[in-house]
Amino acid sequence: MNAVMDPVEIIRRYYAPDSNSYRILLEHGRLVAGKALAAATRVAAFQPDLDFIRSAAMLHDIGIFLTDSPGLDCHGSEPYIRHGVLGRVILDALGHPRHGLVCERHVGVGISVEDTRRFSLPLPERDMLPMSIEEQIICYADKFFSKNGNESSREKPVAEIIASLRPYGADKVERFLGWVELFG
Repeated sequence: MNAVMDPVEIIRRYYAPDSNSYRILLEHGRLVAGKALAAATRVAAFQPDLDFIRSAAMLHDIGIFLTDSPGLDCHGSEPYIRHGVLGRVILDALGHPRHGLVCERHVGVGISVEDTRRFSLPLPERDMLPMSIEEQIICYADKFFSKNGNESSREKPVAEIIASLRPYGADKVERFLGWVELFG
């Protein structure tokens, strides 16, 4: 892995700089990076890697261009739920496997094998849960911002995030609330 990584240069390989998808992805990545870096300062005792958090937060959604998400100006053929595993493939191929894990593990508050089976998700049957402190911080920060292109810069309140997680199980709400207590 390169000592210095430019996430914007990597994004430009896959997104036209004049496209809405590029603008949405960059804005979202910057908002998530800012929230993640602020959260990292609250857990300084864990010594989170701030440079990694910054670059991984910018790249965590790189796979969206491969999904069928016209509202994000993405016209691929894959279902949106797969953007994390697709991002991992991209970043692994570029020699950034640690960043790839962030892509795969940030969806929702992480997806377990049981979730994949219970909800019949078109995903590999493996645990895709954020493990490292950096993965958890980015996953936490990501929940606060949408990528809809309209109100994407609005930070969601915790209650709204909880309401969006509730249909997927109390364990998802509890995981997020644990992060709120730790990082918030």
